[in-house]
Amino acid sequence: MGFEQQEYIRTVPQKKDYTQKMPQFISKGAITCTIYILIPLAIIHYCIFPLSPNDDLPSPSNEQKSPTIVSDLPSPSQEADTSRLLRCDYNDGQWVKSTIPPLYNGTNCGTIKEGQNCMSHGRPDTGYLYWRWQPKDNRCNIPVFDPTSFLTLMKNKHVAFVGDSMARNQLESLLCLLSTVSQPELVYRDGEENKFRRWVFREYNTTVSVFWSPFLVEGTDKAETMGIKHNILYVDKPNKRWASELDKIDMAVFSIGHWFLHRAKYYDGDTLLGCRELREANCTEFRFFEAFQKVIHTTLKEVKERFHGSDKTVVVTTFSSGHFEGDWDKFGACSKIEPYKEGEKEIPYLENEMHKIEMDEVANAANQVKEIEGRLRIEALDVTKLAFMRPDGHPGPYMYPNPFKDGVKDRVQNDCVHWCMPGPIDTWNEILLQMMKRWKSEREK
Repeated sequence: MGFEQQEYIRTVPQKKDYTQKMPQFISKGAITCTIYILIPLAIIHYCIFPLSPNDDLPSPSNEQKSPTIVSDLPSPSQEADTSRLLRCDYNDGQWVKSTIPPLYNGTNCGTIKEGQNCMSHGRPDTGYLYWRWQPKDNRCNIPVFDPTSFLTLMKNKHVAFVGDSMARNQLESLLCLLSTVSQPELVYRDGEENKFRRWVFREYNTTVSVFWSPFLVEGTDKAETMGIKHNILYVDKPNKRWASELDKIDMAVFSIGHWFLHRAKYYDGDTLLGCRELREANCTEFRFFEAFQKVIHTTLKEVKERFHGSDKTVVVTTFSSGHFEGDWDKFGACSKIEPYKEGEKEIPYLENEMHKIEMDEVANAANQVKEIEGRLRIEALDVTKLAFMRPDGHPGPYMYPNPFKDGVKDRVQNDCVHWCMPGPIDTWNEILLQMMKRWKSEREK
């Protein structure tokens, strides 16, 4: 930190009165002669004994530190010295107002899903775009996303987002952030629903892909149009679609949760463990949290075995809750325009438990990897609290273009689960980049 110089008042001796007449015996000629002698002597003295350039500055011991200036972003040196090296608790913090605009918008990014393009769909307020997450530990401040840094770190590598629509939401945020410096080229697409896609950033040979796998394990989605009103999950079997391509992936980002809130049957192998909310099927109720824990455990067990000894990375993005207030099709179902303040509202029990399960399973898996001195990294991208505090960040009725062009309606479809883009979810990827920088620093030690 720079120092602010104090102002010093130099004490000048009291001047004597030299206005009296000179003694008459000193002639004007003598004075002139004396001046001509003294000037050359002064010049010679200055050449031999020059003044120090710091003679007029106070010594360091007398300097006073300037007050800390709170800015939206840490300085580059601060980032290099601290946040790249610290294992930060990003979950502990608050949203603070900012003047920094998003890197992209609803028109200059071509990969935004229509339902999340709030700006283009006519959302009238823009305040939700001007908040930044500030961790309580000031050494862990989060800089604005640097797309060049991300692409450089992932040069010649493949990052895959695996999970439900929240995984896709985070992926599409990343694509928009990266597209501000390099355009993604879609090189693979499976089906009309865009459940499996792959892009390449040619300048860096960086591959980014998405795998639809809302349970991470083998199972069947509920499909009421086909008469299937519940999900079927095999909690001990990783989903083949993403598991079959693990060898081609350098960093896997898993994100699930919302599909586990539906009615379901749970199997372990061929054994029926029980059901969730299927009493009419004469099926024993099975603890939802236990099923969720088994799925996370199965997933991390698979990547530990497959990535064993490799310099790869596994990230679990923790659960982010929705913010419905009443019916999903009620006007104003999620109409907040600012984040919650600290203590304004508590995270519900269900979200807390899901968060705890994810954090515990990730910690256990990471410790097991350390015990065998493997290079595999397993970490949680802990966003549960910062996501919960952003009820203002969802599309709401603006999941469709101009929903009130014909006037306000009592009933209108709302999306209070996914995130506007740009919006709070961009912070997920800012934190992910900080984690990647730290991993690089740890490898170089």
